[in-house]
Amino acid sequence: MDNYRGGVTIDHWTPEDEAFWESTGKKVAKRNLIWSIFSEHLGFSVWLLWSVSAALLPKAGFTFTVSQLFLLVAIPNLVGALIRLPYTFAVPKFGGRNWTIVSATALLVPTLLFAWAVQHPETPYWVFCLIAATAGLGGGNFASSMANINFFYPTKKKGMALGLNAAGGNLGVAVIQLFLPIVVGGAGIFGLVKASEGGFHLERAGYLYAVLAVVAAVAAWFFMNNLSGARSSPREQLKVLSYKHTWVMSFLYIGTFGSFIGYSAAMPLLIKLNFWNQPVPTVPGIGINFAYYAFLGALVGSVARPFGGWLADKYGGARVTLWTFVAMIAGTLGVIYTLTLLVAVPTNTAGGSAASPYSDEVVAAVNANSELFPWFLVAFLFIFAASGIGNGSTYRMIPLILANEARRKATPETAGAAMLKATKESSAVIGIAGAVGALGGFLIPMTFGAPWIEDPVSAIKVAFGVFAGFYVICLATTWFVYVRTTSFAGRAPSLAGANV
Repeated sequence: MDNYRGGVTIDHWTPEDEAFWESTGKKVAKRNLIWSIFSEHLGFSVWLLWSVSAALLPKAGFTFTVSQLFLLVAIPNLVGALIRLPYTFAVPKFGGRNWTIVSATALLVPTLLFAWAVQHPETPYWVFCLIAATAGLGGGNFASSMANINFFYPTKKKGMALGLNAAGGNLGVAVIQLFLPIVVGGAGIFGLVKASEGGFHLERAGYLYAVLAVVAAVAAWFFMNNLSGARSSPREQLKVLSYKHTWVMSFLYIGTFGSFIGYSAAMPLLIKLNFWNQPVPTVPGIGINFAYYAFLGALVGSVARPFGGWLADKYGGARVTLWTFVAMIAGTLGVIYTLTLLVAVPTNTAGGSAASPYSDEVVAAVNANSELFPWFLVAFLFIFAASGIGNGSTYRMIPLILANEARRKATPETAGAAMLKATKESSAVIGIAGAVGALGGFLIPMTFGAPWIEDPVSAIKVAFGVFAGFYVICLATTWFVYVRTTSFAGRAPSLAGANV
Protein backbone atom coordinates (compact mmCIF):
# COMPACT_ATOMS: atom_id res chain seq x y z
CA MET A 1 0.00 0.00 0.00
CA ASP A 2 3.04 2.32 0.07
CA ASN A 3 2.33 3.11 -3.57
CA TYR A 4 -1.04 4.56 -2.50
CA ARG A 5 -0.12 6.43 0.69
CA GLY A 6 -0.60 10.16 0.96
CA GLY A 7 1.97 12.42 -0.65
CA VAL A 8 2.88 10.19 -3.60
CA THR A 9 2.00 10.01 -7.29
CA ILE A 10 -0.16 6.99 -8.10
CA ASP A 11 0.63 5.28 -11.40
CA HIS A 12 -2.02 2.54 -11.38
CA TRP A 13 -5.56 3.82 -10.91
CA THR A 14 -8.56 1.88 -12.27
CA PRO A 15 -11.67 2.83 -10.27
CA GLU A 16 -13.99 1.11 -12.76
CA ASP A 17 -12.41 -2.23 -11.72
CA GLU A 18 -14.65 -3.27 -8.81
CA ALA A 19 -12.01 -5.48 -7.20
CA PHE A 20 -9.44 -2.67 -7.21
CA TRP A 21 -12.03 -0.19 -6.00
CA GLU A 22 -13.11 -2.27 -3.02
CA SER A 23 -9.60 -3.32 -2.00
CA THR A 24 -7.69 -0.09 -2.54
CA GLY A 25 -9.40 2.66 -4.52
CA LYS A 26 -12.26 3.48 -2.15
CA LYS A 27 -10.01 4.30 0.82
CA VAL A 28 -7.57 6.38 -1.23
CA ALA A 29 -10.35 8.27 -3.00
CA LYS A 30 -12.06 9.04 0.32
CA ARG A 31 -8.85 10.45 1.81
CA ASN A 32 -8.31 12.72 -1.18
CA LEU A 33 -11.96 13.76 -1.13
CA ILE A 34 -11.78 14.80 2.53
CA TRP A 35 -8.77 17.08 2.10
CA SER A 36 -10.06 18.37 -1.22
CA ILE A 37 -13.27 19.42 0.53
CA PHE A 38 -11.29 21.17 3.27
CA SER A 39 -9.23 23.19 0.80
CA GLU A 40 -12.23 24.00 -1.38
CA HIS A 41 -14.25 24.99 1.69
CA LEU A 42 -11.62 27.57 2.61
CA GLY A 43 -11.53 28.78 -0.98
CA PHE A 44 -15.26 29.46 -0.97
CA SER A 45 -15.05 31.27 2.37
CA VAL A 46 -12.30 33.55 1.09
CA TRP A 47 -14.13 34.04 -2.21
CA LEU A 48 -17.26 35.26 -0.39
CA LEU A 49 -15.34 37.09 2.33
CA TRP A 50 -16.51 40.41 0.95
CA SER A 51 -20.17 39.37 0.72
CA VAL A 52 -20.62 39.82 4.46
CA SER A 53 -17.74 42.16 5.28
CA ALA A 54 -19.04 44.73 2.77
CA ALA A 55 -22.21 45.06 4.83
CA LEU A 56 -20.07 45.66 7.93
CA LEU A 57 -17.72 48.24 6.42
CA PRO A 58 -19.89 51.23 7.52
CA LYS A 59 -19.55 49.98 11.09
CA ALA A 60 -15.76 50.06 10.64
CA GLY A 61 -15.87 53.70 9.58
CA PHE A 62 -16.01 53.42 5.78
CA THR A 63 -18.49 55.64 3.93
CA PHE A 64 -19.11 53.71 0.71
CA THR A 65 -22.42 53.98 -1.15
CA VAL A 66 -24.80 51.05 -1.69
CA SER A 67 -23.66 50.73 -5.31
CA GLN A 68 -20.01 50.72 -4.24
CA LEU A 69 -20.70 47.95 -1.72
CA PHE A 70 -22.50 45.82 -4.31
CA LEU A 71 -19.52 46.27 -6.65
CA LEU A 72 -17.13 45.10 -3.91
CA VAL A 73 -19.31 42.00 -3.56
CA ALA A 74 -19.41 41.40 -7.32
CA ILE A 75 -15.73 41.87 -8.25
CA PRO A 76 -14.40 38.70 -6.54
CA ASN A 77 -17.08 36.66 -8.33
CA LEU A 78 -16.02 37.95 -11.73
CA VAL A 79 -12.35 37.20 -11.07
CA GLY A 80 -13.24 33.82 -9.57
CA ALA A 81 -15.25 32.91 -12.67
CA LEU A 82 -12.45 33.86 -15.06
CA ILE A 83 -9.72 32.14 -13.07
CA ARG A 84 -11.59 28.84 -12.99
CA LEU A 85 -10.50 28.01 -16.53
CA PRO A 86 -6.73 28.01 -15.86
CA TYR A 87 -7.35 26.28 -12.51
CA THR A 88 -9.23 23.50 -14.31
CA PHE A 89 -6.43 22.89 -16.81
CA ALA A 90 -3.79 23.07 -14.07
CA VAL A 91 -4.89 19.74 -12.54
CA PRO A 92 -4.06 17.50 -15.53
CA LYS A 93 -0.94 19.59 -16.18
CA PHE A 94 0.62 19.71 -12.68
CA GLY A 95 -1.31 17.09 -10.68
CA GLY A 96 -4.24 17.42 -8.27
CA ARG A 97 -2.15 17.30 -5.09
CA ASN A 98 0.43 19.76 -6.38
CA TRP A 99 -2.17 22.25 -7.49
CA THR A 100 -4.10 22.00 -4.22
CA ILE A 101 -0.93 23.03 -2.41
CA VAL A 102 -0.44 25.99 -4.75
CA SER A 103 -4.08 27.12 -4.68
CA ALA A 104 -4.30 26.88 -0.87
CA THR A 105 -1.09 28.88 -0.43
CA ALA A 106 -2.40 31.53 -2.85
CA LEU A 107 -5.21 32.30 -0.38
CA LEU A 108 -2.65 34.11 1.78
CA VAL A 109 -2.78 37.01 -0.70
CA PRO A 110 -6.46 38.01 -0.35
CA THR A 111 -6.67 37.23 3.38
CA LEU A 112 -3.63 39.25 4.46
CA LEU A 113 -4.47 42.16 2.14
CA PHE A 114 -8.00 42.19 3.56
CA ALA A 115 -6.64 42.27 7.11
CA TRP A 116 -4.47 45.25 6.26
CA ALA A 117 -7.08 47.27 4.35
CA VAL A 118 -9.92 47.11 6.86
CA GLN A 119 -7.68 48.60 9.55
CA HIS A 120 -7.20 51.77 7.50
CA PRO A 121 -10.42 53.78 6.89
CA GLU A 122 -8.41 56.18 4.72
CA THR A 123 -7.78 53.42 2.16
CA PRO A 124 -9.10 54.60 -1.27
CA TYR A 125 -12.05 52.78 -2.75
CA TRP A 126 -10.09 51.70 -5.83
CA VAL A 127 -7.57 49.92 -3.58
CA PHE A 128 -10.46 48.05 -1.97
CA CYS A 129 -11.61 46.98 -5.44
CA LEU A 130 -8.16 45.59 -6.25
CA ILE A 131 -7.96 43.74 -2.94
CA ALA A 132 -11.47 42.36 -3.43
CA ALA A 133 -10.39 41.10 -6.85
CA THR A 134 -7.69 38.93 -5.25
CA ALA A 135 -10.41 37.11 -3.31
CA GLY A 136 -11.36 35.63 -6.67
CA LEU A 137 -8.42 33.24 -6.19
CA GLY A 138 -10.67 31.36 -3.77
CA GLY A 139 -13.24 30.85 -6.52
CA GLY A 140 -10.73 29.02 -8.66
CA ASN A 141 -10.29 26.31 -6.02
CA PHE A 142 -13.69 24.85 -6.84
CA ALA A 143 -12.82 24.15 -10.48
CA SER A 144 -9.51 22.45 -9.75
CA SER A 145 -10.96 20.47 -6.85
CA MET A 146 -13.89 19.15 -8.87
CA ALA A 147 -11.67 18.32 -11.85
CA ASN A 148 -9.33 16.43 -9.52
CA ILE A 149 -11.96 14.40 -7.64
CA ASN A 150 -13.64 13.43 -10.91
CA PHE A 151 -10.60 11.24 -11.69
CA PHE A 152 -10.74 9.34 -8.41
CA TYR A 153 -14.27 7.88 -8.55
CA PRO A 154 -15.98 5.34 -10.84
CA THR A 155 -18.75 6.63 -13.08
CA LYS A 156 -21.57 5.18 -10.99
CA LYS A 157 -20.32 6.97 -7.86
CA LYS A 158 -19.40 10.33 -9.35
CA GLY A 159 -22.77 11.92 -8.60
CA MET A 160 -22.50 11.57 -4.83
CA ALA A 161 -18.73 12.17 -4.73
CA LEU A 162 -18.89 15.36 -6.79
CA GLY A 163 -21.97 16.43 -4.83
CA LEU A 164 -20.21 16.00 -1.48
CA ASN A 165 -17.07 17.73 -2.74
CA ALA A 166 -19.05 20.67 -4.06
CA ALA A 167 -21.33 20.85 -1.01
CA GLY A 168 -18.38 20.88 1.35
CA GLY A 169 -16.96 23.77 -0.62
CA ASN A 170 -20.26 25.60 -0.93
CA LEU A 171 -20.68 25.39 2.86
CA GLY A 172 -17.72 27.73 3.09
CA VAL A 173 -20.09 30.51 2.03
CA ALA A 174 -22.50 29.79 4.89
CA VAL A 175 -19.65 29.46 7.39
CA ILE A 176 -18.07 32.81 6.52
CA GLN A 177 -21.45 34.56 6.55
CA LEU A 178 -22.42 33.05 9.91
CA PHE A 179 -19.18 33.26 11.82
CA LEU A 180 -17.45 36.36 10.44
CA PRO A 181 -19.75 38.77 12.35
CA ILE A 182 -19.09 36.74 15.51
CA VAL A 183 -15.32 36.52 15.05
CA VAL A 184 -14.91 40.23 14.32
CA GLY A 185 -17.19 41.31 17.19
CA GLY A 186 -20.02 42.50 14.98
CA ALA A 187 -22.95 40.35 16.09
CA GLY A 188 -23.92 37.19 17.93
CA ILE A 189 -26.50 34.55 17.03
CA PHE A 190 -29.92 35.20 18.56
CA GLY A 191 -28.33 35.48 22.01
CA LEU A 192 -27.09 31.88 21.84
CA VAL A 193 -23.57 32.84 20.78
CA LYS A 194 -21.99 36.13 21.74
CA ALA A 195 -19.91 38.31 19.45
CA SER A 196 -16.19 38.16 20.11
CA GLU A 197 -15.16 40.55 22.87
CA GLY A 198 -12.52 43.23 22.60
CA GLY A 199 -14.28 45.54 20.17
CA PHE A 200 -15.01 45.41 16.46
CA HIS A 201 -12.05 44.10 14.41
CA LEU A 202 -12.69 43.02 10.80
CA GLU A 203 -9.03 42.11 10.37
CA ARG A 204 -9.47 39.06 12.61
CA ALA A 205 -11.26 37.24 9.78
CA GLY A 206 -8.34 37.80 7.42
CA TYR A 207 -5.77 36.51 9.89
CA LEU A 208 -7.87 33.47 10.78
CA TYR A 209 -8.27 32.34 7.17
CA ALA A 210 -4.60 32.97 6.43
CA VAL A 211 -3.72 30.44 9.13
CA LEU A 212 -6.28 27.95 7.82
CA ALA A 213 -4.87 28.32 4.30
CA VAL A 214 -1.45 27.22 5.58
CA VAL A 215 -3.08 24.23 7.27
CA ALA A 216 -4.78 23.24 4.00
CA ALA A 217 -1.53 23.47 2.04
CA VAL A 218 0.35 21.31 4.58
CA ALA A 219 -2.47 18.75 4.66
CA ALA A 220 -2.48 18.49 0.87
CA TRP A 221 1.29 17.92 0.91
CA PHE A 222 1.05 14.98 3.32
CA PHE A 223 -2.32 13.36 2.56
CA MET A 224 -3.29 13.91 -1.09
CA ASN A 225 -2.11 12.23 -4.30
CA ASN A 226 -1.38 12.98 -7.92
CA LEU A 227 -2.65 10.51 -10.55
CA SER A 228 -0.25 9.97 -13.43
CA GLY A 229 -3.12 8.66 -15.58
CA ALA A 230 -4.90 12.01 -15.24
CA ARG A 231 -2.10 13.91 -16.95
CA SER A 232 -2.92 15.65 -20.21
CA SER A 233 -1.99 18.85 -21.98
CA PRO A 234 -4.19 21.97 -22.05
CA ARG A 235 -4.43 21.51 -25.83
CA GLU A 236 -6.12 18.12 -25.32
CA GLN A 237 -8.47 19.61 -22.75
CA LEU A 238 -9.42 22.56 -24.94
CA LYS A 239 -10.95 20.22 -27.52
CA VAL A 240 -14.12 20.20 -25.43
CA LEU A 241 -14.73 23.83 -26.42
CA SER A 242 -15.98 22.52 -29.75
CA TYR A 243 -18.56 20.22 -28.13
CA LYS A 244 -22.17 21.37 -28.15
CA HIS A 245 -22.90 19.92 -24.73
CA THR A 246 -20.07 21.91 -23.15
CA TRP A 247 -21.95 25.11 -23.84
CA VAL A 248 -25.43 23.78 -23.17
CA MET A 249 -24.39 22.56 -19.72
CA SER A 250 -22.48 25.80 -19.06
CA PHE A 251 -25.64 27.75 -19.87
CA LEU A 252 -27.74 25.62 -17.52
CA TYR A 253 -25.11 25.97 -14.80
CA ILE A 254 -25.52 29.74 -14.92
CA GLY A 255 -29.12 29.10 -13.89
CA THR A 256 -28.24 26.80 -10.99
CA PHE A 257 -24.80 27.69 -9.63
CA GLY A 258 -24.88 31.26 -10.93
CA SER A 259 -28.03 31.77 -8.88
CA PHE A 260 -26.56 30.08 -5.81
CA ILE A 261 -23.34 32.10 -5.73
CA GLY A 262 -24.95 35.35 -6.89
CA TYR A 263 -27.75 35.25 -4.34
CA SER A 264 -25.31 34.13 -1.62
CA ALA A 265 -23.08 37.11 -2.33
CA ALA A 266 -25.97 39.58 -2.45
CA MET A 267 -28.15 38.25 0.38
CA PRO A 268 -26.55 40.24 3.26
CA LEU A 269 -26.98 43.52 1.39
CA LEU A 270 -30.46 42.53 0.13
CA ILE A 271 -31.67 42.01 3.69
CA LYS A 272 -29.97 45.16 4.92
CA LEU A 273 -31.39 47.27 2.08
CA ASN A 274 -34.99 46.06 2.32
CA PHE A 275 -35.53 45.18 5.99
CA TRP A 276 -33.04 47.21 8.05
CA ASN A 277 -32.73 50.91 8.80
CA GLN A 278 -29.66 52.57 10.31
CA PRO A 279 -28.88 56.08 9.01
CA VAL A 280 -25.46 56.25 10.69
CA PRO A 281 -23.32 53.57 12.42
CA THR A 282 -23.49 55.38 15.77
CA VAL A 283 -27.29 55.01 15.92
CA PRO A 284 -28.77 51.61 16.88
CA GLY A 285 -30.48 50.09 13.85
CA ILE A 286 -34.04 48.81 13.68
CA GLY A 287 -35.56 45.98 11.64
CA ILE A 288 -34.02 42.67 10.58
CA ASN A 289 -30.29 42.21 11.24
CA PHE A 290 -28.75 40.47 8.21
CA ALA A 291 -26.08 38.83 10.40
CA TYR A 292 -28.72 36.48 11.83
CA TYR A 293 -30.07 35.23 8.51
CA ALA A 294 -27.65 35.86 5.60
CA PHE A 295 -25.90 32.51 6.02
CA LEU A 296 -29.09 30.47 5.70
CA GLY A 297 -29.31 30.68 1.91
CA ALA A 298 -25.83 29.31 1.33
CA LEU A 299 -26.37 26.68 4.03
CA VAL A 300 -29.59 25.39 2.47
CA GLY A 301 -28.13 25.40 -1.05
CA SER A 302 -24.98 23.59 0.07
CA VAL A 303 -26.81 20.88 1.99
CA ALA A 304 -29.18 20.35 -0.95
CA ARG A 305 -26.36 19.85 -3.46
CA PRO A 306 -25.39 16.24 -2.63
CA PHE A 307 -29.10 15.44 -2.44
CA GLY A 308 -29.32 16.67 -6.03
CA GLY A 309 -26.48 14.32 -6.99
CA TRP A 310 -28.25 11.43 -5.27
CA LEU A 311 -31.54 12.21 -7.01
CA ALA A 312 -29.69 12.41 -10.33
CA ASP A 313 -28.07 9.01 -9.73
CA LYS A 314 -31.51 7.55 -9.06
CA TYR A 315 -33.84 9.34 -11.49
CA GLY A 316 -31.53 10.92 -14.07
CA GLY A 317 -29.87 14.33 -13.90
CA ALA A 318 -31.87 15.84 -16.76
CA ARG A 319 -35.24 15.11 -15.14
CA VAL A 320 -34.06 16.47 -11.79
CA THR A 321 -32.64 19.59 -13.45
CA LEU A 322 -35.91 20.15 -15.30
CA TRP A 323 -37.94 20.17 -12.10
CA THR A 324 -35.27 22.27 -10.43
CA PHE A 325 -35.99 25.12 -12.81
CA VAL A 326 -39.73 24.72 -12.25
CA ALA A 327 -39.10 25.15 -8.52
CA MET A 328 -36.79 28.13 -9.05
CA ILE A 329 -39.43 29.88 -11.14
CA ALA A 330 -42.02 29.34 -8.41
CA GLY A 331 -39.67 30.57 -5.68
CA THR A 332 -38.68 33.65 -7.66
CA LEU A 333 -42.32 34.59 -8.21
CA GLY A 334 -42.81 34.24 -4.46
CA VAL A 335 -39.92 36.63 -3.76
CA ILE A 336 -41.29 39.15 -6.29
CA TYR A 337 -44.74 39.05 -4.68
CA THR A 338 -43.24 39.65 -1.23
CA LEU A 339 -41.15 42.59 -2.45
CA THR A 340 -44.23 44.24 -3.98
CA LEU A 341 -45.83 44.29 -0.52
CA LEU A 342 -42.97 46.21 1.12
CA VAL A 343 -43.69 49.70 2.42
CA ALA A 344 -41.36 52.49 1.30
CA VAL A 345 -39.35 53.70 4.30
CA PRO A 346 -39.24 57.52 4.59
CA THR A 347 -35.76 58.96 4.31
CA ASN A 348 -36.42 61.83 6.72
CA THR A 349 -36.01 60.65 10.31
CA ALA A 350 -36.86 64.05 11.78
CA GLY A 351 -39.25 63.86 14.69
CA GLY A 352 -37.49 61.18 16.67
CA SER A 353 -36.78 61.57 20.36
CA ALA A 354 -33.62 61.17 22.40
CA ALA A 355 -34.74 57.68 23.29
CA SER A 356 -35.42 56.79 19.64
CA PRO A 357 -33.85 58.79 16.77
CA TYR A 358 -36.48 57.45 14.35
CA SER A 359 -39.78 59.12 13.49
CA ASP A 360 -43.02 57.23 14.00
CA GLU A 361 -43.42 56.90 10.22
CA VAL A 362 -40.02 55.25 9.84
CA VAL A 363 -40.64 52.85 12.72
CA ALA A 364 -44.07 51.91 11.34
CA ALA A 365 -42.67 51.22 7.86
CA VAL A 366 -39.74 49.16 9.15
CA ASN A 367 -42.01 47.14 11.44
CA ALA A 368 -44.45 46.46 8.59
CA ASN A 369 -41.63 45.23 6.38
CA SER A 370 -40.20 43.12 9.21
CA GLU A 371 -43.50 41.26 9.41
CA LEU A 372 -43.12 40.34 5.72
CA PHE A 373 -39.54 39.15 6.14
CA PRO A 374 -40.43 35.52 7.06
CA TRP A 375 -42.31 35.15 3.77
CA PHE A 376 -39.41 36.68 1.85
CA LEU A 377 -36.97 34.36 3.62
CA VAL A 378 -39.03 31.21 2.97
CA ALA A 379 -39.38 32.01 -0.74
CA PHE A 380 -35.68 32.86 -1.05
CA LEU A 381 -34.58 29.70 0.77
CA PHE A 382 -36.81 27.69 -1.56
CA ILE A 383 -34.81 29.13 -4.49
CA PHE A 384 -31.57 28.25 -2.72
CA ALA A 385 -32.72 24.67 -2.09
CA ALA A 386 -33.72 24.25 -5.73
CA SER A 387 -30.47 25.76 -7.00
CA GLY A 388 -28.48 23.44 -4.73
CA ILE A 389 -30.29 20.38 -6.06
CA GLY A 390 -29.75 21.68 -9.59
CA ASN A 391 -26.03 22.15 -8.94
CA GLY A 392 -25.75 18.50 -7.99
CA SER A 393 -27.87 17.20 -10.86
CA THR A 394 -26.15 19.24 -13.60
CA TYR A 395 -22.68 18.14 -12.51
CA ARG A 396 -23.88 14.55 -12.47
CA MET A 397 -25.06 14.96 -16.08
CA ILE A 398 -21.67 16.02 -17.45
CA PRO A 399 -19.68 12.77 -16.92
CA LEU A 400 -22.64 10.72 -18.17
CA ILE A 401 -23.03 12.81 -21.33
CA LEU A 402 -19.33 12.45 -22.20
CA ALA A 403 -19.34 8.73 -21.33
CA ASN A 404 -22.43 8.17 -23.47
CA GLU A 405 -20.81 9.94 -26.42
CA ALA A 406 -17.62 7.89 -25.95
CA ARG A 407 -19.49 4.56 -25.87
CA ARG A 408 -21.47 5.51 -28.94
CA LYS A 409 -18.37 6.21 -31.02
CA ALA A 410 -15.99 3.55 -29.64
CA THR A 411 -15.37 0.01 -30.85
CA PRO A 412 -14.84 -2.93 -28.45
CA GLU A 413 -11.09 -2.55 -28.98
CA THR A 414 -11.02 1.18 -28.19
CA ALA A 415 -13.63 1.25 -25.41
CA GLY A 416 -11.09 1.46 -22.55
CA ALA A 417 -9.13 4.34 -24.09
CA ALA A 418 -12.37 6.10 -25.04
CA MET A 419 -13.68 5.99 -21.46
CA LEU A 420 -10.38 7.35 -20.07
CA LYS A 421 -10.57 10.16 -22.60
CA ALA A 422 -14.18 10.82 -21.60
CA THR A 423 -13.16 11.12 -17.94
CA LYS A 424 -10.45 13.65 -18.79
CA GLU A 425 -12.80 15.60 -21.02
CA SER A 426 -15.61 15.59 -18.46
CA SER A 427 -13.20 17.16 -15.94
CA ALA A 428 -12.50 19.89 -18.49
CA VAL A 429 -16.21 20.44 -19.15
CA ILE A 430 -16.88 20.56 -15.40
CA GLY A 431 -14.29 23.32 -15.09
CA ILE A 432 -15.60 25.30 -18.06
CA ALA A 433 -19.19 25.00 -16.86
CA GLY A 434 -18.07 26.08 -13.41
CA ALA A 435 -16.34 29.13 -14.85
CA VAL A 436 -19.28 30.17 -17.01
CA GLY A 437 -21.81 29.44 -14.25
CA ALA A 438 -19.86 31.49 -11.74
CA LEU A 439 -20.44 34.59 -13.87
CA GLY A 440 -23.84 34.67 -12.23
CA GLY A 441 -22.04 35.61 -9.04
CA PHE A 442 -20.97 38.84 -10.75
CA LEU A 443 -24.09 39.55 -12.79
CA ILE A 444 -26.64 39.15 -9.99
CA PRO A 445 -25.11 41.64 -7.51
CA MET A 446 -24.49 44.07 -10.37
CA THR A 447 -28.13 43.76 -11.46
CA PHE A 448 -29.19 44.68 -7.94
CA GLY A 449 -26.85 47.61 -7.39
CA ALA A 450 -24.66 48.63 -10.34
CA PRO A 451 -23.10 52.12 -10.13
CA TRP A 452 -25.55 53.47 -12.73
CA ILE A 453 -28.63 52.31 -10.78
CA GLU A 454 -30.19 55.22 -8.89
CA ASP A 455 -32.85 53.27 -6.98
CA PRO A 456 -31.53 49.84 -5.86
CA VAL A 457 -34.80 48.97 -4.09
CA SER A 458 -36.81 49.23 -7.32
CA ALA A 459 -34.02 47.59 -9.32
CA ILE A 460 -34.20 44.50 -7.12
CA LYS A 461 -37.84 43.88 -8.07
CA VAL A 462 -37.10 44.23 -11.78
CA ALA A 463 -34.04 42.00 -11.46
CA PHE A 464 -36.00 39.11 -9.98
CA GLY A 465 -38.47 39.38 -12.86
CA VAL A 466 -35.59 39.05 -15.32
CA PHE A 467 -34.25 36.05 -13.41
CA ALA A 468 -37.63 34.31 -13.54
CA GLY A 469 -37.67 34.76 -17.32
CA PHE A 470 -34.15 33.33 -17.55
CA TYR A 471 -35.20 30.24 -15.60
CA VAL A 472 -38.02 29.68 -18.09
CA ILE A 473 -35.41 29.64 -20.88
CA CYS A 474 -33.25 27.18 -18.90
CA LEU A 475 -36.29 24.96 -18.36
CA ALA A 476 -37.08 24.91 -22.08
CA THR A 477 -33.44 24.20 -22.95
CA THR A 478 -33.25 21.26 -20.55
CA TRP A 479 -36.42 19.75 -21.95
CA PHE A 480 -35.43 20.23 -25.59
CA VAL A 481 -31.85 18.91 -25.36
CA TYR A 482 -31.99 16.27 -22.62
CA VAL A 483 -35.56 15.26 -21.78
CA ARG A 484 -37.53 15.41 -25.04
CA THR A 485 -38.43 11.93 -26.33
CA THR A 486 -40.07 12.81 -29.65
CA SER A 487 -38.89 14.57 -32.79
CA PHE A 488 -39.56 18.28 -32.86
CA ALA A 489 -39.39 20.60 -35.89
CA GLY A 490 -37.34 18.05 -37.80
CA ARG A 491 -34.89 17.61 -34.93
CA ALA A 492 -33.99 14.14 -33.66
CA PRO A 493 -34.95 13.18 -30.11
CA SER A 494 -32.75 14.40 -27.26
CA LEU A 495 -30.44 12.36 -25.00
CA ALA A 496 -33.41 11.24 -22.91
CA GLY A 497 -32.79 7.62 -23.90
CA ALA A 498 -29.31 7.77 -22.34
CA ASN A 499 -30.88 8.75 -18.99
CA VAL A 500 -28.34 11.46 -18.36
